[in-house]
Amino acid sequence: MRVSIPKETKVREYRVAITPVGVLDLVEAGHEVLIEKDAGLGSSITDDDYAKVGAQIVDTDGAWSGELVLKVKEPTPEEFHFLTDEQVLFTYLHLAPDRPLTEALLDAGTTGVAYETVRLPNGQLPLLYPMSEVAGCLAPQMGAHALLKAQGGRGVLMGGVAGVPSAKVVILGGGIAGQNAASVALGMGADVTVLDTDLDKLRQIMWKFDDAVDTLLSSTLTVREQVLAADLVIGTVLVPGARTPKLVTNEMVSQMKPGSVLVDVAVDQGGCFEDSHPTTHDDPTYTVHNSVFYCVANMPGAVPNTSTWALTNSTLPYVRRIAEQGWAKAADADPALAEGLNTHAGRLTHPGVVAAFPDLPASSA
Repeated sequence: MRVSIPKETKVREYRVAITPVGVLDLVEAGHEVLIEKDAGLGSSITDDDYAKVGAQIVDTDGAWSGELVLKVKEPTPEEFHFLTDEQVLFTYLHLAPDRPLTEALLDAGTTGVAYETVRLPNGQLPLLYPMSEVAGCLAPQMGAHALLKAQGGRGVLMGGVAGVPSAKVVILGGGIAGQNAASVALGMGADVTVLDTDLDKLRQIMWKFDDAVDTLLSSTLTVREQVLAADLVIGTVLVPGARTPKLVTNEMVSQMKPGSVLVDVAVDQGGCFEDSHPTTHDDPTYTVHNSVFYCVANMPGAVPNTSTWALTNSTLPYVRRIAEQGWAKAADADPALAEGLNTHAGRLTHPGVVAAFPDLPASSA
């Protein structure tokens, strides 16, 4: 199979969809790998690094010519004209909050397979997992920076000092991103509370951190009480494939401490704060009432050396199966991969995306 990898075009997106290790794996299996010139430079991978293991370095058109196109982030509007009905596009799609991209995929007839909806029988999301780890680790760091007075924040130090309380960090969601956020925030000396509706997750967090992190069963009342008391709120709530529920309302934000910070890790799926909208690494924050919102939609792109390798470690086994068997046979053999299908032959196929766009053509295939 011909596998092609375009250079990412999202603002300050330095990741690339494959490493030289992945290229060598595919080439040795007899596949043709085409990579756009300079696609890996942001991750400190040169064209020569790829060429040495058998990749062909091509222009942008060539990088979209594969039967299987691998990316990191969803196609931008400038790339929509590259979409065709002969492609399998394997990337993070996050379609539920993005109607223009969804319609572009349907109009082109592209088979869109989303990393974020590949789901194992136990409910785990193996291709979202590594980037959730990275984003979770980054969230307290970005929040701590935004808390600086010069950045518009409260001027609160995460760890405090003797005689002065630490920053109160409230994390909404106790999944992978939430647990990693708790670990880093705790390491920075913050006072950390995690909310979730799943008691098993809360027990796991309690045991994992030896009671150093407070846990609360999430409800409208507990979310409100904790958010109003917080210096930093980190939203990590996720419903695979669907829009994220809005847990923090504009009215709540209006009553938060002046200079408090909200970091929305879930902004790719619409965000879990009412006033969330995607921002970029160039312009990462904005103000709502007297609070600072950080809503960068590709947070892991800030640390591409870590993110690119972590992503390829997880995606390569699935890439290998699609390349060897074709999409249909690979999905028949692997129900987890089948759940990744979001669009096919001009129709929506994932329940979460169908629910977001009930007026668009859909099927159960």
